[in-house]
Amino acid sequence: MILTMILLTGLMGASGIALAAAATHAAPGLGLDNAAYILLLHAVAVLSGAALVQQRLLQRPLMLLVLSAWVLGSALFSGDIAFRAFVGYHLFPLTAPTGGIILIVAWLGLAVTAIVALVRS
Repeated sequence: MILTMILLTGLMGASGIALAAAATHAAPGLGLDNAAYILLLHAVAVLSGAALVQQRLLQRPLMLLVLSAWVLGSALFSGDIAFRAFVGYHLFPLTAPTGGIILIVAWLGLAVTAIVALVRS
């Protein structure tokens, strides 16, 4: 599962760079820069979280949930913005806000995972 997360991190990073370029050259002012930032920031977060799991600093099952939520939330948020910019409509109602809420909950999940690690140490 960790290798899958690393693979997804690479795809998120590449997509983030592509959206940043599109925000500058193809579709300025349509929010693609925000979509790019979300993907790039969370690509680094997923990669860092995977490293923490490999180092056994944080509990694997909880962190896999957090990592999965970061990937899903980023995909929904950024995907909806990109889809709207290039196609002209949303993936489904409230896609971007749903992705954002998933990201917030995932970050809180990281805090809970750290608390669990602190209590166990």
